[in-house]
Amino acid sequence: MLGVDPGMANVGLAVVAMQGRRPTLAWATTVVTPRDLPDPARLEQIHGAVRAAIARHRPVAVALERVAWNVNKQSALAVARATGVILLAAAQAEIPVEEYGPLEVKMAVTGQGNADKAQVRAALGKLQGLGDLPSSPDAADAAAVALCHLTQSRLRRAARAVGAG
Repeated sequence: MLGVDPGMANVGLAVVAMQGRRPTLAWATTVVTPRDLPDPARLEQIHGAVRAAIARHRPVAVALERVAWNVNKQSALAVARATGVILLAAAQAEIPVEEYGPLEVKMAVTGQGNADKAQVRAALGKLQGLGDLPSSPDAADAAAVALCHLTQSRLRRAARAVGAG
């Protein structure tokens, strides 16, 4: 599972896999685009980094944090642009994408929708058992998004099984 915390300046990427019933953090990084580059060049860097992560780790899906439009509209527009090139990279690799809102991610990781970044990071290690968390908050957020998808996809499969039975 490739988790992505999108942004224009910083994009968190993390690969989380299940080993038995335990999630493990296989890889994480933060892609930093120089602020002095024009937006098209920054978007090209983001696209290239996501394509490279997909080629290297071959995830079965991409989990993406949804843009929060209730914050700064200018910032949200930049994140939406970055999200577009991330979606393009996944589509080019024919990998399904699921998007999750910040509240969904916090609930899946901590059990609380109002958790702050520090609580999410602590829960990734203590509650979820992910070791070697990256120091970058963007990469840690990407791991949280990937973990959210892993838990949500299991719940969705279970719900389908109950509905079919």
